[in-house]
Amino acid sequence: MFGFNGNLLRVDLSSNDIRTETVDEKIYRKYLGGRGLALHFLLRELEPKADPLGPENELIFSTSVATGVPLPGFSRYAVVAKSPLTDGFGEAEAGGFWGPELKSAGFDVVIFEGSSEEPVYLWANDGTAELRDASHIWSKTTGDTQAMIREELGDSLIRVASIGQAGEKLVRYACIMNELKFANGRGGLGAVMGSKGLKAVAVRGHRRPDFADADKIRELAKWFADSWQKNPGSLSRSKFGTAEMVLPLNAGGILPTRNFTTGSFEGAEGISGEEMKNTMTTDSEGCFACPIRCKRVVKGREPYVTDPMYGGPEYESVAALGSLCAVGDMSAVAYANQLCNAHGLDTISTGCAVAFAMECFENGVLGADEVDDLDLRFGRAEAMVKLVEMIAGREGLGDILAEGVMRASRKIGGDSERYALHVKGKEIPMHDPRGKKGVALQYALSPSGADHMQAAHDAAFEKSVRGVEPLGILDTSDRMSLGPDKVKLFKQLHLWWGLLDSVCACKFVFVPHACGVFKINHLPEIVNAATGWDTSLLELMTASERSLNQARMFNLREGLKSADDWLPDRLFEPLKSIPREDAKISKDELRSAIRMYYELMNWDGETGRPRASKLYELGLT
Repeated sequence: MFGFNGNLLRVDLSSNDIRTETVDEKIYRKYLGGRGLALHFLLRELEPKADPLGPENELIFSTSVATGVPLPGFSRYAVVAKSPLTDGFGEAEAGGFWGPELKSAGFDVVIFEGSSEEPVYLWANDGTAELRDASHIWSKTTGDTQAMIREELGDSLIRVASIGQAGEKLVRYACIMNELKFANGRGGLGAVMGSKGLKAVAVRGHRRPDFADADKIRELAKWFADSWQKNPGSLSRSKFGTAEMVLPLNAGGILPTRNFTTGSFEGAEGISGEEMKNTMTTDSEGCFACPIRCKRVVKGREPYVTDPMYGGPEYESVAALGSLCAVGDMSAVAYANQLCNAHGLDTISTGCAVAFAMECFENGVLGADEVDDLDLRFGRAEAMVKLVEMIAGREGLGDILAEGVMRASRKIGGDSERYALHVKGKEIPMHDPRGKKGVALQYALSPSGADHMQAAHDAAFEKSVRGVEPLGILDTSDRMSLGPDKVKLFKQLHLWWGLLDSVCACKFVFVPHACGVFKINHLPEIVNAATGWDTSLLELMTASERSLNQARMFNLREGLKSADDWLPDRLFEPLKSIPREDAKISKDELRSAIRMYYELMNWDGETGRPRASKLYELGLT
């Protein structure tokens, strides 16, 4: 085998049994890795209707056949389980260095079963693995956890993926952090990890898998090095990070503000990528083998001084903890982001929970006695920061919000459900679909709940389709369309981005994206160079389609229905911001678009159930 080890590590936390299993190369070729490979095991091994926070749930860390190839973008891995937030398919990817290190340690996949009576962490090192006592690091921050494990094992280059207080306390949107700043952020997989008594997974390896065509890989690395600085999008991302999006989205009237009541924030300048660079950024960081270095390292101002070891906020974090809560103090936003990284909280869901509470407070649904005497009006930075701490510790109102806005609204009652913005129980990200309607399809049809990373966003295809022609996309599409042209575009892009999730490649270095450098047809070249296969774009896209059907099957099995492929009512109301004044989504239009997507996928047009012929075609019988 080239490009991967062929080894799966199975860890039974109930019995402390660890064993290595060999995986047939045909399985790798069929599923590639990431989401698809994890679902191969999850669908076969997890009993239907399992408790996501019970010992019966499986937690799967999965790399791909290309993870660790020394090329920009191939640093990623997926964590998959049944989600405690949606009770359906849970998936979250992360970059950094942890995924390539797992491959160098001799394993492609780690499956955790059962739960430990006492806290433990897994130590995987050069083909061996053991469970070690974690009682002394339980309740510690991710920063302390990483430092203590590295000191205990005597190696500062050990890569540590861990949970913080939020995962231990089963906050339903707790995340898993590696290197303190790379997050498997969404869906509550940190809570699954906490429910198993698993504090961390530490990995170290000294031998990469062999690659079939090392010369080709070096040739592509040189091509990327010569090309990326000629790409304006890549240069901008390297200079300002993902927070470069704040001002363009605000100018377009679609920067989520005050819990999506408007798309314009008067304090946008203060939380922009430019502001971060000019006042707070001390360094930039990147992932394995990537020169773009799009991650910020920041130091906040008094009273919100931050520790650079936790990096700095991405766009989603800036908007969720900033404009969504009407907080225009970048230092407060950066500090809240640090709290999320230290305690293991998904910044998107956390910001949405705080904004939900603020709107409930402003509309009298929550009284002063119910919010622990916090001044929870929009714009109050002190209250936002305090509430993040309370959510992590499940204290007071934070205990209710730790359940996610869907469950919190059911407990609070009154009109609070109007302010709980989620799809399938997962809080919506920081992009308003009323101003780019393909995002509405992303939110509604994502198998893991609302997700902005299911396809490229609409604006990229209004004037040009250059770069995506290999997918059969030859015509531009208006960002405000939800007609057949947009559904066809979305379906192809959904498959492409799903492929990037299965092969564990970064979407920022591949087209179609503003800062993409690699072209679509580079991907089969890279997979072939890694594995020695003679694959094609067709075979890879089929693997992506297979993974989307697997995820659909999982959700149907767990009780989700086509009615769950929908948006919160607020997003059908007119947008109140210039230049998108009165922009809205039509329910009938969205319903027709979803039905057409089902048909294009060869699913039943009413139920969204994959037809037998499609499953047979994909080998999923």
